[in-house]
Amino acid sequence: MPSTAAKEEAPKVKERPFILDGIFTRLTALPGIGPRNGSLMAKLVGGDKILDVLWHKPIDFIDRRFTPSVKDAPNGQICTLTITVDKHNVPPKRSMPYRVLCHDDTGPIDLVFFNANKDWVSKQLPLGVEVVVSGKVEYYRGKPQIVHPDAIGSVEDRKSIETVEPIYPLTQGITNKLLRKAVMAALPRLPELPEWLDPAYKERQRFLSWCDALEKLHNPMNINDLSPESSVRMRLAYDEFLANQLALAMVRYHQRRRQGRSYKTGGEMRRKLLEALPFELTGAQQRSIAEIDKDMEDPSKMLRMLQGDVGAGKTVVAALAMLNAIESGAQAAIMAPTEILARQHAESMKPLLDACGVRFVTLTGRDKGKQRETLLQQIRNGAAQIVIGTHALFQDGVEFDDLGLAVIDEQHRFGVHQRLMLAAKGKGVDVLVMTATPIPRTLTLTAYGDMEVSKLDEKPPGRKPIDTRLISHEHVQQMIEGLERKIAEGERVYWVCPLVEESEFMDVAAAQERFEILQAKFGDKVGLVHGRLKPEEKDETMAKFASGEIDILVATTVIEVGVNVPEATIMVIEHAERFGLSQLHQLRGRVGRGGDQSYCFLVYPKRLTETAKERLNIMRATEDGFKIAERDLELRGAGEILGTRQSGMPEFRLAELPAHSELLATARDDAKLIMDKDPKLESERGKALRTLLYLFERDQAIQYLLSG
Repeated sequence: MPSTAAKEEAPKVKERPFILDGIFTRLTALPGIGPRNGSLMAKLVGGDKILDVLWHKPIDFIDRRFTPSVKDAPNGQICTLTITVDKHNVPPKRSMPYRVLCHDDTGPIDLVFFNANKDWVSKQLPLGVEVVVSGKVEYYRGKPQIVHPDAIGSVEDRKSIETVEPIYPLTQGITNKLLRKAVMAALPRLPELPEWLDPAYKERQRFLSWCDALEKLHNPMNINDLSPESSVRMRLAYDEFLANQLALAMVRYHQRRRQGRSYKTGGEMRRKLLEALPFELTGAQQRSIAEIDKDMEDPSKMLRMLQGDVGAGKTVVAALAMLNAIESGAQAAIMAPTEILARQHAESMKPLLDACGVRFVTLTGRDKGKQRETLLQQIRNGAAQIVIGTHALFQDGVEFDDLGLAVIDEQHRFGVHQRLMLAAKGKGVDVLVMTATPIPRTLTLTAYGDMEVSKLDEKPPGRKPIDTRLISHEHVQQMIEGLERKIAEGERVYWVCPLVEESEFMDVAAAQERFEILQAKFGDKVGLVHGRLKPEEKDETMAKFASGEIDILVATTVIEVGVNVPEATIMVIEHAERFGLSQLHQLRGRVGRGGDQSYCFLVYPKRLTETAKERLNIMRATEDGFKIAERDLELRGAGEILGTRQSGMPEFRLAELPAHSELLATARDDAKLIMDKDPKLESERGKALRTLLYLFERDQAIQYLLSG
């Protein structure tokens, strides 16, 4: 959610409603949770509040309600039995099994303990006493036994043992028993909250109240209760989506009301730029620029996302948008996530901007001393009409004469704060964010619901489809021989090395090894780039590849975004099964940028899971980034696609995409309606919705509310 720029103008948030204090208390207030296991528990449940434990969903359950006689207890099934203790067979060594012989009216059964403490066992199971035990019955030499019963109690405890016991995701040091105890202690703290759902919708869906739904979430009675489609899970998912969508709708409403400025569009500079283009704009480019023009003519602030598949021509659209600001006397800036990409933007835009007579500068972290001072002065006095750079643009020393449009490339590489910090460099700055990562519609709603969206879903004319082939690891040698022929014909090759778990060090080792193998064959025609190189070293190798000094570039995924070498026609991706679909699509998009036929070889090992096979086959079947992103969402879930932490994607605790996608669309419509009818949330339902926003910690939206 937006923060930095908004904080400057919003008053301090009011206190959270008192009614929520009980569940916003620290986890360590629960029995059995001290400082040590408190930190483990907080890591597991994603926060250190009691509410975080209640958001932690069970994934399975053990049904202890089956109470057969010993004779009828099936092998391998969990049973709760009422039996009498006959004898303790204490072993001579503690490492040997300790057997407690028991029976009921229908036959005998043994309870078996390993490494048992004799005093503990005899206290739990006194001779001649009737006890209730629960655990998995197994047959050993024809006789039933339970090894380490899960529960032992007196006959009076039967009711508390004969239950359905939820099973939770766990981490080392936290047992299911401890977590369950924490949940059971947390549930009574749930306050009765005012209902924030539309009454007609709640009735139609047959939803329980929020409080009852959480109670039922933690007390599943059958397998259907654990399904994302269960009424309880749907209710809680809808609450989370509604908080998310309402917060975004409030940001959008607030942004729209803030004074922007109105720009002239389609002037003389645009005519010159279009004349300088060696191609006609695609229909999608024309449609997108028309949508941007409309926003920029409107005096309220623009916040638009331009989604374009790899090579769909976003840069030209951005340049046309920037000319609107410049022809109206303002400046424009474009911010890229890496120095390579910033310099590449400068290179590709130079002939276009020169044709219109636009003065531009490039500012990155590498510019130091006098050179930097000169650039800063040109930005400050307006001599630089367009500024192209990295995150160096929003640092304190950079002052614009009059920034009118901020373009942010590869939006998901920047946090929302950075977007706001750049926009805060001017008054009423219009913002255009661009991404080459096709994002499924559902994710666009959850992460970027505060933006309008334009899509570039056509490729420029003359681009040939990329021939994608699957190659088994054992045939790599033959492929290398084929590459030799292609290189002799003047073609260039990217060779991407596999991701190794989460270890950058291992990634580098894999790339280094492949580099040495290829170097032995191709000599100094092979270059290597990876995440641990200094930016200057990376840039130098990339420049050699672009100029043709080297023919094969071995890389980790640092080449994923933005590198443009039209002569590169071959992409080899080792261990392709380790990459997500969207990432494979991004990598493949590095080739096929000129007019020549391009190839992508997806190298895979002998053993592949069914999901991995399906992923690779999808890559072979289509080049449509949006289709690929939708399938990626289905196969991997939301958090993985963009890498949740870096992208500012909300991490949902109760909702699951794509299972709950329809609820998301409903929540969006509901949020729009609320903002139309009650933008300040002053009605009865509005006040309840304020509580919902606090509950899901969308306090930023409340700040907008309070700042009017």
